Amino acid sequence: MSAGETTVGATATGTAPLPAEQLLDVGGEITLCAQRFGDPADPALLLISGLGQQSIAWPAELCRQLAARGLHVIRFDNRDVGRSTRASVRPPTLAQLATRRFSPAQYTLAEMARDTAGLLDALDLERVHVAGRSMGGMIGQTLAAQRPQRVLTLTSIMSTTGARRIGRPAPSTLRLMLGRPSKEREASIERAVVLWRHIGSHGFPFDEPEVRALAGVAWDRGHDPAGVARQLAAIVKSGDRTREVATIAAPTLVLHGDRDRMVAPTGGKATAAAIPGARHVTIAGMGHDLPAGAWPQLVELIDGQTQLVGR
Repeated sequence: MSAGETTVGATATGTAPLPAEQLLDVGGEITLCAQRFGDPADPALLLISGLGQQSIAWPAELCRQLAARGLHVIRFDNRDVGRSTRASVRPPTLAQLATRRFSPAQYTLAEMARDTAGLLDALDLERVHVAGRSMGGMIGQTLAAQRPQRVLTLTSIMSTTGARRIGRPAPSTLRLMLGRPSKEREASIERAVVLWRHIGSHGFPFDEPEVRALAGVAWDRGHDPAGVARQLAAIVKSGDRTREVATIAAPTLVLHGDRDRMVAPTGGKATAAAIPGARHVTIAGMGHDLPAGAWPQLVELIDGQTQLVGR
């Protein structure tokens, strides 16, 4: 085991051992925590997590299934969540979020994309396939637009372009999001169950034991509502990115569920419309999570996308 690595003993609800986690300096005084599945000699697939979500939001078994297709799969904590670096800027107020007026020190999606490029440098990966979910899709879009030489293919999942009138959360979702953050582990787990039962995939079984287990692991790895608020501010501060998204040249697949209460399906439609040649697939019954029942379809679609450039 090299410096900066730690072992992880098991999955959230199972006993299968997980690969070691690596703490990697990606520049700009930012350290990201990453975990790799599969053979490093295989083509790399970088999985980018969404708002407030840690690397574990990409289920380990889904990562293994993608690795079994001949992909070197990397999942990681973005800045401000999990075991990665916390920013020093104060979290935004509701007024700042409403007026879109932030401290100059508040970072943007472009800076998060720069972190991601720095992670590729730290892992000695020149070009990768990218799949991002929700905010991770926004980061992936930004990376593909601003650093096209690093992205072989892009899969943007349950994401949007930042245009104000599309991809909006349902009012019921906003009410849940605006609740006071939990200060105790068990309360945080209960809140996660309520949230994911609401925004999850109503066309697939709800796996409450897995949601509880993952929420507990996330608390133990690094619960920080202030970091989540800064990530939200990064999305809002970045504004409408449609013109930038339209410059993406990498082959792009846009995936969205038809039951998404966090990022309305209009977000996926707008993303696909903005990117020249993008393919848009709607997954029936899927909400704002990655239910096990959808994994066969997700694996086929993501793996198929990576094969567009030859492997």
